[in-house]
Amino acid sequence: MEFEFWWLLAFPLFFGLGWLAARIDIKHLVSESRSLPRSYFKGLNFLLNEQPDKAIEAFIEVVKVDPETIELHFALGSLFRRRGETERAIRMHQNLLERGDLGEEQRLAALFELGQDYLKAGLLDRAEEVFVKLRDTPHRGAALKALLDVYQQEKDWEKTIGVAGELGADLGQSWNKEIANYYCELAAIEITHSRTEAARAHLEAALKSNRKCARANVLLGDIHAAAGNHEAAIEAWKRIEQQNPAYLALVAQRLLESHRAIGRQEEGLTLLRGYLANSPSLDLLDVAFQSTLEAQGPEAAHKLVRDELRRNQTLLGLDRLLDAELLVVRPERRSDVQLVKNLVHTHTLRLARYRCENCGFKARQFYWHCPACGGWETYPPRRTEEFDSAP
Repeated sequence: MEFEFWWLLAFPLFFGLGWLAARIDIKHLVSESRSLPRSYFKGLNFLLNEQPDKAIEAFIEVVKVDPETIELHFALGSLFRRRGETERAIRMHQNLLERGDLGEEQRLAALFELGQDYLKAGLLDRAEEVFVKLRDTPHRGAALKALLDVYQQEKDWEKTIGVAGELGADLGQSWNKEIANYYCELAAIEITHSRTEAARAHLEAALKSNRKCARANVLLGDIHAAAGNHEAAIEAWKRIEQQNPAYLALVAQRLLESHRAIGRQEEGLTLLRGYLANSPSLDLLDVAFQSTLEAQGPEAAHKLVRDELRRNQTLLGLDRLLDAELLVVRPERRSDVQLVKNLVHTHTLRLARYRCENCGFKARQFYWHCPACGGWETYPPRRTEEFDSAP
């Protein structure tokens, strides 16, 4: 390949053009930097050194010197909100909205930030008013999610159902599980006011929205049992096995009581043992143990717990076995068994909790709606030890 000598002339030209472009960029950068107040760089320095309080004060000085810094207003407002200083955040975003030179896009962004401020401050009526205004704007998706949060906090389940339906249609994703739980919340309110027909209508709507909503059948069974229709209650609770057998643990005691009410206690106990064999659960085991103890005596109860522990080896199961052991052990060995029981029990206290699959929040009682992250049906009806050891 022959070397083209004209390239020798082109190299200096290209080098000169590159040097000139770099000089122009540097001059532009220096001129921009000189136009920024010193407080701006002080604020950046404080942020880099993880001193947010001093950074905020420095940025406030920038805003005082140069009120045209709209983006800095947004940044400061968000910082105030994250720090819990909602009053300052609200003032910052209200000041932005009062500016006459604000473009439409920036005005909507400021309005959305103001709604977030109100929501964080617990001013739900003001937050709702703001997000309703944003419903038909480019912020629609985020506004609908915020409205969903507002209505859930207000326990306005009718509006929550409507917003969830809109979100599902807009995003193309299913909100059926959540909507079914909203109907269950409506049903629970009707049950407390003894309006059973209205409650049943809501529960039918819940099952129509999500046929696997075990909570709906739990509540249906409760309605039938309260009315004295124990056979219908038993049938409603038994349907949970087809939806999610893990939730049978929540109705085990109620199933047994309804069987006892119609004189079929042995049938109910056999049913519980079958559930225990197919869907092992410590809560199921507790109910089966107590009922077996009452109906058949300590030897049968001890055998039930021992056989279950062989199948599912957990500390909580061992704790139950030691309870059973105390009932059948010889008197001279009872103190030794009691000592072991006390030692095991101290370790099982932290394991006998429910845990949210979404955020990991632990609680001694079962929740359909996680109080920490707000997720629905994120608590498996199993204790922490079972949750950790499950495949």
